This record gives sequence, C-alpha cells and structure tokens, in this order.
Amino acid sequence: MRKTRLARALAGLVLAPAVSLAAAQSATSVPATPATPDGAADALDTIVVRGEAVYRDRSDAPATLAYDLEYFQQFEPLTVGDMLKRVPSVAFLSDVLEYDGVRLRGLDPGYTQILINGERVPGGGFDRSFFVDRIPAELVERIEIVRSASADRSGDAIAGSLNIVLREGRSLDGGYLRFGALHYADGQTEPLLGAVWGGQALGGDLLVGVNTQGRRNPKDKYSRRYAAPGEALDNSEVQTDVRSGEDHAFNAAYDVELGPGRLGIDLFYVSTDRLQDEDSLEYIAGIENDANLSVVNDNDLDIRTDNWSASLEYDWAMAGGDTRVRLAWSGFDDRQFELEDEYEYRRDANPFPEDDRYTGDRTYTEIDDRELSLDLRHTRPVGEAQLRFGATYTRKSRETSITTDRNRITIPNAPTPRPTIPGTFGPYLPLPGGLNTIDETRIEPYVRLDGDAGAFEWEAGLRYQRTQTDIDDRTVAAPLRRSEQRHGELLPSAHLRWNLDGDQRINLSLARTMRRPGFDQITPALLLAELGDNDLLGNPDLRPETAWGLDLGWERRLGKRGVIGVNAFYRDVRDLIEIANTGVEGDEGPGTFVLQPRNAGDGQVWGVELDLSTPLTVFGMEHTGVFLNYSWLDSEIRDLFGTRRFNSQSGNVLNVGFVQSLPTPQMSFGVTYRRQGSAYGRIIGEEVRTSYGADLEAFVEKRFGEHWTVRLTGSNLLNASKDEVFDKFVTVQDQMDRSHDEFEIERETGGRVYQMVVRYEF
Repeated sequence: MRKTRLARALAGLVLAPAVSLAAAQSATSVPATPATPDGAADALDTIVVRGEAVYRDRSDAPATLAYDLEYFQQFEPLTVGDMLKRVPSVAFLSDVLEYDGVRLRGLDPGYTQILINGERVPGGGFDRSFFVDRIPAELVERIEIVRSASADRSGDAIAGSLNIVLREGRSLDGGYLRFGALHYADGQTEPLLGAVWGGQALGGDLLVGVNTQGRRNPKDKYSRRYAAPGEALDNSEVQTDVRSGEDHAFNAAYDVELGPGRLGIDLFYVSTDRLQDEDSLEYIAGIENDANLSVVNDNDLDIRTDNWSASLEYDWAMAGGDTRVRLAWSGFDDRQFELEDEYEYRRDANPFPEDDRYTGDRTYTEIDDRELSLDLRHTRPVGEAQLRFGATYTRKSRETSITTDRNRITIPNAPTPRPTIPGTFGPYLPLPGGLNTIDETRIEPYVRLDGDAGAFEWEAGLRYQRTQTDIDDRTVAAPLRRSEQRHGELLPSAHLRWNLDGDQRINLSLARTMRRPGFDQITPALLLAELGDNDLLGNPDLRPETAWGLDLGWERRLGKRGVIGVNAFYRDVRDLIEIANTGVEGDEGPGTFVLQPRNAGDGQVWGVELDLSTPLTVFGMEHTGVFLNYSWLDSEIRDLFGTRRFNSQSGNVLNVGFVQSLPTPQMSFGVTYRRQGSAYGRIIGEEVRTSYGADLEAFVEKRFGEHWTVRLTGSNLLNASKDEVFDKFVTVQDQMDRSHDEFEIERETGGRVYQMVVRYEF
C-alpha cells in the first residue's frame, strides 16, 4: 500500500505540470476484432470510446509517425486541420480558431505536401497548397506525418508530407450515427450530423460515409495605428469578423476481388459554403465616438468551394511480383464574390480625404482546377531485397478568372454612420494576372530498393521529376502573353533503421526534395503598388527551390502501449525564391521600384522534435494516459535587409495533456494544452511580428451500454488571442532607414466554443 501511495504521489508530480499547463489528449476505442483468415472486414472499431486510452502508433514506414482517428476522437475535431494542431511540429498562421494552411516545421504551406490516400490533390493556393480544413475529421482513418521523402512519393516536400488516409471498406463491419451541436461565443448554435457504414456488399467490401456540419467563427479585432513607433496614436479600428457556413462531405470506398487481382474504387467530395462578414469602424486619435468616426468599412466575402476526387486502382500478381495501376481524376472549383464598401469622412483633425467620399469594390473570383494522374508500379523480390519501380504521369489544367470594378464618388456632408450606397457597378474587368490558363505536365519515374540485414533495415531510391508549365495570361501584352517553364530534378533518398533491441530503434534519413515556384510568381503580369508603393513583376524564368535534408531520430517503446521519440532535422535549401529590386522605377514615381521574385540565395532550417505518449502503468495508473510533444524550430535566410528566419516560422510548438478513464462508471475525461511560439515575417514594404495565446481544451464523456456515447467538449477555454505588430513602409529605402509609413498593433479574439455530441453504434 505504501508503494502504491508513493507511486501515485510520483505520478501526481509528473502530471502536475501537465494539469497546470492544461494538458493534451489521447482517445479510447473498442478493441478491434481480428480479421478472419479469409480477409473479411475487421469488426467495428474506433467508433465508440470504451474507457481505454489510445496512443500514437509506432509506424514501420521510415521517418513516419502515424495517428489513428481514435487518437484525436475524444475532443471531437471538426476537420483535419483541427486534428493536426495536436501533432508534432505543425503550426498555423491562420486567424483564431482557423486551421487551414499547414505549416509543418513552421514553414510556409507551400513547403508541405498534402496527400490523400498517398496521392496529391489539387489545392486552391497559388503555391499549390491545400487547405486541410476542407476535410471533415469523420472521413479520416489515420494521419501520417512523413518527415523525409521516399522515391515512390512526390518529392515536393521540403518540410515533409502529411498523408490523410480516408476510411476504406475493410476498416469497418457495422456503422454509427453521430449528431450534436456547437455553441459559439456570440450565442449562435450550429448543428452537425454524420453517418458511416462499412461491411460486405456487392460481392466486396463497401464503405459509405456522409457528414454535414455548421461552421462558425465569430471574432473581434482591435487595431491601434501610429505614424511610427513611439508617436501619438493616429487612429484606432474596431472590427467584427464573423465567418459562418456549412460543410457537406461524402466518401465511398469499394474493394472487390476481380479476375487475378483486386479492384479498388474511391470517391471523395467536400463542399464548403461560407460567408465572411467583416465590419469595421475607424476613429481619429482613438477617440471612439461619432464626432471622430473617420472610416466605415463593410467587407463581405461569399465563398463556395468544391473538392472532389475519384480513383480506380487494380493490383495483381505478374511476372514474379505484384503490379499496381492507379488512375485518379480530381478537381477543385472555387467561386468567390467579395464586396467592400468604404465611407471616408473628412474631419478637422484628419483632412484626408478632401471631402466625404464613398468607395465600393466588387470582385468575382472563379478557379477551376482539374488534375488527371496515372501511376504504374511493380514490386518484386531481388535476392534478399525488394525492388519497386514505376512512373507517375500527371496532367493539370487550371482556369482562373478574377474580375473587379471600383465605384468612387464624393458625398459632401454624408450622414453617419453610413449613407445609402450610391452608384452602379460594371463592366467588370480582369485584374492584372487575373485571367489566365495554366497547363502543367509532370512525368516522374522512380526506383526504390528495400532490404534488411539482421538488426538493420534500409531503403534507397531515386526519383526524377520532370515538369512543364505553360501559362497563357490574357491580361498582358500579346508578345508576353505566353510563358513556358521546363525543369527536371533528380531526387535521391535513403533511409536506415537500426533496431537496437525489441523496444528501441534509431532512424536515419537523407533525401533531396524540391518546391516549385508558385503560379503567381511565374506569371508575366505586372501588379501595380503590390508591395507598398512598389510594383511586382512575375518571373517565368524562376527555378525550383531544392533542399538536401537529414533526419536522425531515436524511438523507444514504453511498456506495451507507450512510445517516446526524439528527432533532429536539418534542411539546406538552395535557389530560394526571394523578392529582388530590378532597379526600374515603379508606377508611383521616384523612390518606388519594380520588384521581381528571383532565385536569390540559400537558407537553412533545423530543429528538434520530442514526442511522448504513454499510460502511467508503471505508477499503478493504467487508466491514465499522458501525452506530450514539443518542437524547437529555427532557420536562417538572407534578404535585402539582412538575416532572418524563414517568414513566419514559429520558434516552438507545444502540446501536452492527459486522459483519465473510469471503467466502472463508464466515463472518461481529459484536457489538452497547446502553445505556439511567436513568429516574424518580412517582405518588401511590410514586417509583422505575430504571437499567439495558449489553447486549452477539455472533454467529459459518458457511455451508456454498448451502443451510446455522449461527449461534451470545450475548446479555446482560455479565449486565446492572436497579436500582430506591423511595420509598414512605402519604399525599399524607407524600410532600410526605418522611416515608417504606418505602425500598427492588432489583437484578435474568438471566444469559447462548446460542443455536445451523441454517437450511436449499430
């Protein structure tokens, strides 16, 4: 008894920092029923939590961490972005309560490759990035963090890859219903509803899932602006930003034995309908009354986005090995309408503008992206090793249309807070660079050899990525309208695993990866006053960025279910794309310039990642699970103004927490705590320092019999803020001389969110 009390006291000391910080999660699930010998589907699992803590998986793939859905499930994440905020080295620069562009190892989303079922999908970003908050969490079977590249996957992954594995027909034998609601800080409530069924049907294994959920994010922003640091307050801005909408999703997977092999069909569709409503009031000298009201702004953005993918895959034995053919067709459709009405009032303390005036902008954005891919792969034994070779062909076509019109008139003695909207709009004309067709063809042969020798397992491979990009920009002069890019890169990779014993191992990975230029960087269009008062000219001659990367990690099992790991990484990035001064005078006259992206130099990225997930069985607390991951991140790059980190890279990311299961009353509860370090970004015309408040989440769950689970989750319980400090400049010389055009401090908050969810298993 004394030993037990001592063990629990020691465990309390271990848990105390986690609880005081407000700690992280784990999850629990129904243990899976083993598959039958003939390959029948597993029994329903990972659906209703049963009071057993679940921990991060120990993946056999090189340089890979795997997290199943049940790892995240108890905190009821809405989207993949909401799931990823709990894993090592993942940061976000999004607004409060938004998790869209993944910054793996703190780097820009374009450095991270997002895969669905191991394959690329088109994204809406000009840098080919994919917003992960488009995918509901309920569709996901597991998430894999691939720290270093292998030859049989695309090498567009300088920071690494995130592979989102969707549920398949063989993963379930049964189904469940999920329904509930989310309550937000502004008093509004949004519903959620989902259903999944998997089992044997139509002669094979079938899975069908549907999900619909209301989305809302009410935020408040407050800004203070000065002519320069240390000077008197020039004006303040009070802003509300409410983002509301709905997500609808469907996925299906079907596997069947056909002829000498197995046929797989996968369908995936997500539709997002969203309205972003921003309203703001600006006041002279921060005196917030009608007499000092200087600007009224109404900015609405209506978004409709559809992501979809369909694939056929056939595997069969051939020529002494296994052959796979995969054909995929995916698309991204984006429709946006932005409305911005701004009223400016002439005040004695602020004589600009010369008279009261109204400015209205209307912008239509249409993007249609289609991607066809064909992958042929053959795997066969070669002596004691295994050889895999093949090729991937990808054809992308992207149509972009961005048209706008501005209506500006003066209104002497306009009433406050706003007059009736005057004027008419049209015709709508394309923005520079906003009307184009992009065709991209990629051919990527690869070869990979795997083997093992006692305690050592190894992999070596080579991939060649050949890309041809053709842009037809219809907003520039005819001689410059068409531009072409052709480049090829050899991307070798190697992995070594040393199994020290049955519990611990060392992983070493070396790989060359790349990042292709963004579409907006290679268009020949000239964008006026894009960076401060400086113009920005695209550069069709840009080369891809490339990087040699090294990962060295140690991992150890802790008991039967725990695991701890430490990984150090380094990236040497070459041909960095940075903004350079062409020396040509800009459209705004003397002191301004035409700027252009160029392959201007090199940079380095490095860091250390710690990952711990374990029950406290050693302390006699087998129903208590703790979780911690911490990433220390750093980098160096040189630009026009000196050295800095890669733009907006957070210095660290911390997740910590616990889950406590109570088997007898069939209950569990837990807490997670997340903290992301501050970040700094610098481009020509603007510098921004961003810091983030801590994110605290908690849940409590009650199970009723074998089929029902009720779970209450609270998110953002500390009402975390995002704080930004902006230094703004007109010209390059002003930025060098620290002669400010404006200095701004902004704070954004979103409020607490409460979620009640009921699950029924059948």
